[in-house]
Amino acid sequence: MSRITLIFGAVAGLVVAIPMCLLVANAEPGSAATSHVTGYLIMLLALSLVFFGVKRLRDRELGGAIRFVPALLAGLGISAVAGVIYVIGWEITLAVTDFAFIDSYSTAAVEAARAKGASAADVAAVTTQMDEFRLQYANPLFRLPVTFIEIFPVGVLISLISAALLRNSRFLPARTPVS
Repeated sequence: MSRITLIFGAVAGLVVAIPMCLLVANAEPGSAATSHVTGYLIMLLALSLVFFGVKRLRDRELGGAIRFVPALLAGLGISAVAGVIYVIGWEITLAVTDFAFIDSYSTAAVEAARAKGASAADVAAVTTQMDEFRLQYANPLFRLPVTFIEIFPVGVLISLISAALLRNSRFLPARTPVS
């Protein structure tokens, strides 16, 4: 794995893990800080480093030209490293908060069903689903891949876009130093 992949992946992972973990650990359930939109916007911002990592690889190590597949693989590598860092950050957050996330998530799901005016049977079904999910989430073999899958598809999308754009050497060409 190249140095660029590791550096940009680690920075992207930290850029997504730190704010997400701070928001989840300090936010009220159901607030904007815990919304999916906020989470994915942070991921999108952090994973924009995929583009810059692939561009740096193209411009600095490959002389200004890169083909689609190597660019895609570099982007996926950066995304994978970022995903692993995010999973580690999430596990630390869960440990620090005594896994309070799953309880607040379950409670919010049941309350959302009630707020929509669901019948008692529907609320009971949601409660049962959340109890089952709580049991599954306690198992790291379930939780770790689920957490990784939250971020990695965003990285795949950004990797595809970056590879498609940066394979054209005329797109944001490397700057030549002025003498």
